Amino acid sequence: MQTTDFDWPGYITLMAQILDMPLDDARRAELEVQLRRINEMAQPLMDFKLDQRQEVAGVYQL
Repeated sequence: MQTTDFDWPGYITLMAQILDMPLDDARRAELEVQLRRINEMAQPLMDFKLDQRQEVAGVYQL
């Protein structure tokens, strides 16, 4: 499932406000480029379907 309609500029604005991190236009633009790249790299992993009975992480018992 491709998330092409995600609002990266809006996300960056909200996160900058939450973190109280001022960003100039150049940094904001570069951050958007990097977040889009990360999203593209992660997409094949996110699209990989797991069997309903398959554990997503190891189960450790004492």
